[in-house]
Amino acid sequence: MATELERFRDEVREWLELNCPASMRTPMVDSEIPWGGRNAKFPNPDTKLWLDRMIEKGWTVPTWPEQYGGAGLSIEQAQVLEQEMEKINARTPLFSMGIFMLGPVLLELGTEEQKQRFLPDIARGKRRWCQGYSEPGAGSDLASLSTKAELRGDHYLINGSKIWNSEADQSDWIFCLVRTDFDAPKHKGISFLLFDLDSPGVDRQPIKLISGSSVFCQTFFDDVKVPAENLVGEENAGWSIAKRLLQYERQNVGKHLNKSFDIKLWDLAKKYSSSADGQIEPDLRSRIARQAIQDGALGLLIERLEREADNPNAGSMSSVMKVAMADINLQRGELAIEAMGAAGLGWQGDEFPEEALGEVRVWLRGKANSIEGGTSEVNLNIIAKRILGLPDPQH
Repeated sequence: MATELERFRDEVREWLELNCPASMRTPMVDSEIPWGGRNAKFPNPDTKLWLDRMIEKGWTVPTWPEQYGGAGLSIEQAQVLEQEMEKINARTPLFSMGIFMLGPVLLELGTEEQKQRFLPDIARGKRRWCQGYSEPGAGSDLASLSTKAELRGDHYLINGSKIWNSEADQSDWIFCLVRTDFDAPKHKGISFLLFDLDSPGVDRQPIKLISGSSVFCQTFFDDVKVPAENLVGEENAGWSIAKRLLQYERQNVGKHLNKSFDIKLWDLAKKYSSSADGQIEPDLRSRIARQAIQDGALGLLIERLEREADNPNAGSMSSVMKVAMADINLQRGELAIEAMGAAGLGWQGDEFPEEALGEVRVWLRGKANSIEGGTSEVNLNIIAKRILGLPDPQH
């Protein structure tokens, strides 16, 4: 007799076969990534069709409660859904910092009014969110942030700037750390606010990266008015919310990057570095195989963290995953460049395959993995203190 989970798997498999368009069973193309938002564009109509169908099922956020746009699935059911999507190479229907980062925090710490107001729109891709954490003078030492929020009756007045805001120029709203008490110890005077980036006084400036793209911005706030009801949690108690969100960020960044680790390396090596009989040089073949093993181990770690979400050490374990993800992705980038041989030396020009030029930029972009979401050094300190129980070297 089939178990309930097996019956669910059969239902998922049948639904996906009927509802996932053929073009959504191919590798994701950058121009077709479904970020959502009020200015969302869908060059491929199937992207919108696939998103709408998944929204209707509640499967953009399958474990969220139905009243907030989810499907109320158990963790085990959500893993079945993910496994069946991977079997047919189905694309993720919606990419969103709201889903990966803000949503879980609001589910846990937001008021009921905030959940009703923001979560359904996140689930449906109606708002595109960005993160307002780092500042020019507050990176790894994030608690030193100085963007100021003054309470003026029913609203806050925001002044300052944030930096390295991913896709801020394409986003609608921001979840932002601000200082509401300059006299308190630096960790205790911080608050967590949500606000519209089209508000008067907001200026978003893209930052050009070494890869040639401009996915990051510096965002300036000049007397930006934010309704007081957009405060998440209590005033001056935003640091604990910030840390909780970082745990979700590290876990989800690792999870979604891991899905791309096992693709292309073998194909690149066969295409650009194999001998006339199609054989890959033994040392390179061995290192690519080792990379595949590491990718698989990281996938198992991610699955373990999802199953142990209530474990007191789950937050600290996300730092383990983040460090591992950064290292593995950097190694993958280096291997990809090496596997392409002379084709991996190009930056531009018709003499270099477009595929190779893309991989070079992916390699350069990957250099940020050890910084974003908390630097590897900061995460190693978390692992040392909270998991290994090592003494703080400052004391």
